[in-house]
Amino acid sequence: MRTAWQGKAGRSPLQALYESDQFEQSSLQAVHQQRRELLSNVCNRYTRKRRLLRPDDLRHLVVDDTHGLLYCYVPKVACTNWKRVMMVLTGQGKYRDPLEIPANEAHVSSNLHTLSEYSIPEINHRLRSYLKFIFVREPFERLVSAYRNKFTRSYNTAFHKRYGTKIIRRHRQEPSDKALERGDDVRFEEFVYYLLDPRTQREEPFNEHWERVHSLCHPCIVHYDVVGKYETLAEDANYILQLVGADTTVKFPSSSKTTRTTDDMTAQFFQDISPFYQRRLFNLYKMDYLLFNYSIPSYLRIR
Repeated sequence: MRTAWQGKAGRSPLQALYESDQFEQSSLQAVHQQRRELLSNVCNRYTRKRRLLRPDDLRHLVVDDTHGLLYCYVPKVACTNWKRVMMVLTGQGKYRDPLEIPANEAHVSSNLHTLSEYSIPEINHRLRSYLKFIFVREPFERLVSAYRNKFTRSYNTAFHKRYGTKIIRRHRQEPSDKALERGDDVRFEEFVYYLLDPRTQREEPFNEHWERVHSLCHPCIVHYDVVGKYETLAEDANYILQLVGADTTVKFPSSSKTTRTTDDMTAQFFQDISPFYQRRLFNLYKMDYLLFNYSIPSYLRIR
């Protein structure tokens, strides 16, 4: 699918805002300018040929036609709260407070429209004229967060059956019958082996919870106006809501979770991963590190 904006020079919605008197230059604007420039530079350096977007590439781009907004959601990067906020923004008054929306309802696909549902002319129009944003996170911290949520929580039986049983069958020596049947005790080391196994991606794409951000949101094809970071979530979320003129009563939920995966916690999970597999795993997620300006974690033994 060819998009009309590809290869054409033009101002983004954000640039138009900057050039108006509506916003004064600020340190936050400068930060986002730097993030966009770095993203563009890395894309130009590492992407030799930019392919055209396919409808399947647009399944993660949530559309808000009221405020002219496109949000590419990345699992394990506050996407539940962002989907709640998008439901408030697009709900014509049906929802008032994001936190009143149950988490499972936020993930019901029919509650939000994605760009893949539109015709090609409608897609082109939105990609040209809407404000596009994405939120990213330190890649290995996000990966450990996904592992903890999907493989160490007793309620995630669907993931245990769907992925856990396969991981144990392939990557555990002499597994018990119970482990093969339930798949509910996958070790992080086994999860790493699964990610690096060439058969995994030959058989099917990665699950969205551990797929690389550049493969979910295509930041070298879709030109995002704002790259928000999990590490500066509150400031970046408020900045976006201000940019699109959202009602001042719409607030991004503040995080109070004490179970959040941290850098120190991530380091503990990597203690038992050999330098050989650490290096291979880093190479798998390297583009996300480069595109979004994350440093090689100090706990890795790959230098």
